[in-house]
Amino acid sequence: MTNDTLNNKSAPDDEISLKELILKIREWWQYLWTKKWIIIAAGLIGGLLGLGYAYIKKPIYTATTTFVLETGEKSGGLGNLAGLASMAGVDLGGGGGGIFQGDNILELYKSRTMLEKTLLSPVDSASQQPLIERYLEISGMRESWEKKPQLQSLHFKSGEVLSQIRDEQLRRLKDSVVSKVVEDLNKTALGVAKPDKKLSIIKVNVNSKDEIFAKRFNEELVDNVNEFYIQTKTKKSLDNVNILQHKTDSVRAVMNGAIYSAVAVADATPNANPTRQVQRVAPIQRAQFSAETNKAVLGEMVKNLEMSKMALLKEMPLIQIVDEPVYPLEKQVFGKIKAFIVGSLILALLAIIIVVMKKFFFSIINL
Repeated sequence: MTNDTLNNKSAPDDEISLKELILKIREWWQYLWTKKWIIIAAGLIGGLLGLGYAYIKKPIYTATTTFVLETGEKSGGLGNLAGLASMAGVDLGGGGGGIFQGDNILELYKSRTMLEKTLLSPVDSASQQPLIERYLEISGMRESWEKKPQLQSLHFKSGEVLSQIRDEQLRRLKDSVVSKVVEDLNKTALGVAKPDKKLSIIKVNVNSKDEIFAKRFNEELVDNVNEFYIQTKTKKSLDNVNILQHKTDSVRAVMNGAIYSAVAVADATPNANPTRQVQRVAPIQRAQFSAETNKAVLGEMVKNLEMSKMALLKEMPLIQIVDEPVYPLEKQVFGKIKAFIVGSLILALLAIIIVVMKKFFFSIINL
């Protein structure tokens, strides 16, 4: 007999007809029906467990701040001003316009520096408890330190700077705790995004089981990041303004001194000998020449100072709060009906899988 004939004979044995498939499904359905009380009982137990979870689970509060960010104009057209300011040794170049472009400010909200500064801010002025201490309590981290005496005795102070702690072991321990808290906040609690990429609106969300923590952390974080953003973006131009202001005040002081010197010489020689005019005329003319020279320089420096102030105003970003968190905060609660249904479905499905696997296992053994 050829191989083709053998293949043709064995092919029908490997195929399952529609009738056999229907009978197989019916068989499994009848088997599951015999186990219906087990499945129903599992569903009820799952529903009760879900209901208990809904009662135990604390609500999640969300604090939201929405603000508009408008970056200042770049001082790219300051060629003439830069030439004039070079007389005073001041560079009025880019002014820091490219420090934060696009969505880079969003990453500031997730940086360790900003989060650490916020966590060490007080919850309120009355208690002076830092936000990190409140977080350790509501997150259960401090309870998990029961078998770690070093961590149990660890406490943070409001406004402290960790980098200035002299005890290296204590600083290292506090740094590790802050790193863990920052990691948890970035994963579960903090959300920063632009709802519309075409707009300059930024939304900052903070989720927490504690309503007070969510609101205060959101407010402190927004204030710290926005203040840092403005200071860094305008730092170069602000330094230039301060340098020009200092040089302008110095030239003005020298000019005023020369004027007073000329008058002082005249007062010192009221009845000068006509044959000894050098004692009076030379010092007066020298002082007048110094005053006139400094007057010309002062005029240019005042002009440069005012132009640099205008450039600083143009570069100053505008941050306008649109919405800020207010009590009561938005609350997310796991509904009891939803919890009962979800728990019932999960445990009933698990019971079906166990029953099916049990029958499948015994069917293999009995072969």
